[in-house]
Formats: sequence, structure tokens, C-alpha cells
Amino acid sequence: MRDRDVPQDQARSLEGQRKRLYARDESGRYTTVLSSGWEAEEVVLGQAVDEFERQARDARQRVEQGLTSPLEYHMYARRMDRTVLAQASGLFRWQVRRHLKPAVFRHLPASKLARYQDALQLTREELMQLPPERDGQ
Repeated sequence: MRDRDVPQDQARSLEGQRKRLYARDESGRYTTVLSSGWEAEEVVLGQAVDEFERQARDARQRVEQGLTSPLEYHMYARRMDRTVLAQASGLFRWQVRRHLKPAVFRHLPASKLARYQDALQLTREELMQLPPERDGQ
């Protein structure tokens, strides 16, 4: 993309901030250019956020039914999936998947819970239970 073609669509998700993108200048060399966002990027980001919110709602129902651990809800509420949570917590994906089982999650040692607490930025108490339901959630 040429530097003069970098989108300036005032994306709401950037909240008035600008980000740097790579583009070619007049001499054909790559340089960085500030952009206020791109409409297509805004649409895709909105769809991704909506999907994580749907997954969090579904996970909340499964937690309430005793089918999964609160970890699954918190993972989606923080816009993570198993792979991202595994990377953020320093655990293997198969371990995260296993910890989604309520019986396994209840008996996790403090050291493993601490990894999830750090990755999800939650206290132990918050991690072990669902937050109160908000309107529209």
C-alpha cells in the first residue's frame, strides 16, 4: 500500500488514537504512517467481540449447569480462547482443556490457579466463581 492510500476512517475502537502501519513512500521504500483506522478492520473487530460475548454467555450457562468450570467463562470474557489462555498462563492447551472440567478445576493447586489469576488479571475468589450477572448479559 502506498503511504498516501493508508486508511483514515476514524475507527471508534481506536478512541481517537492513531496507530502506525507500514506503507511504501514515494521512493518505494517501506516507512511507517499514522492511521486513524480502517472501516473494514472496525467491522471485523466488532464481529470478533460479538462472538466472544456470545461464547461468554454460553459458557456462563454451562457453568451454572455444572458442565464446565468458571475458567471457561473468564477465558471468553477476557477475549481469549484455549490457545491464547495456554500461552498467557504458560500451560499446555491440553491442560487448559482439562481444567475446564469442574471437578478438576476445583482441585487445582494454588500454583496453577496463580497462573490463571495472572493471565486473566483476577483474584482467586473472582476466578473460582462467576461474576454477578449484569443487565444484557
